Amino acid sequence: VGAALGLIKQVLAEVLDEQDGELDADTRWAVKWFEQRGVDEGPFGEAEVLATSSGVSVDGLVRSGIVAAGKGKVRLLERDELPDDWDPVLDDRVSVWEATQHLVKALEDGGESAAADLLERLGGLGDSAQQLAYRLYSTCERKGWSKEAGPYNALAAVWGSLRSMASVEVANEQG
Repeated sequence: VGAALGLIKQVLAEVLDEQDGELDADTRWAVKWFEQRGVDEGPFGEAEVLATSSGVSVDGLVRSGIVAAGKGKVRLLERDELPDDWDPVLDDRVSVWEATQHLVKALEDGGESAAADLLERLGGLGDSAQQLAYRLYSTCERKGWSKEAGPYNALAAVWGSLRSMASVEVANEQG
């Protein structure tokens, strides 16, 4: 059983590494940080080393709206810290991480119709956000972070409905 679990973990790590190559640099950093620390803060030096290996800078992550940094510490922004009026069309540095967090926030705050509206504005980033939400849910489950797992699972669970609603909204606007 131990050998089988080890093999499963190895294959999962290979699949996740392959998926990471398809993500933007900001999201790759955020996923690695989240897997290590969740939304807890950590040392700036550690964040900078991770940022450099991901091809970004901590200052860039702060400007992108996904990270807070100060007093030698860095942390991912929590969803309640994200701006309520965020519009991906007007944002010049949208990451899959940011899109996913805003979709979860829209679902929590405004229900399926708000999340579907945002999904429509995200365009092609939506499918990547769905995949990331499922991955973050899996990470949370594996680490026992049930409070964080629930919102990601909720987004994944209503994804089909959101896609349908977003498609209907697009059709109504065109008609």
